[in-house]
Amino acid sequence: MEIFMWWLDLDLASKEWLRENLRAAEMPLPVLKGIAEAGGPHSDKAAVVLTAADWDFIETQSEFVD
Repeated sequence: MEIFMWWLDLDLASKEWLRENLRAAEMPLPVLKGIAEAGGPHSDKAAVVLTAADWDFIETQSEFVD
């Protein structure tokens, strides 16, 4: 599912972490859980679940006033 379809449902703490840690190789479990609960990609590991296009969206298109 494309990031713009689940980004609005992602909790604010996860959004902030993603913005502050752009293109992180690993994410904390609460962020992974938040992404999965919002309808985004999910994994059992703290490894990368977002694509380069997802990171581009977070960097350039996501709004800081959620």
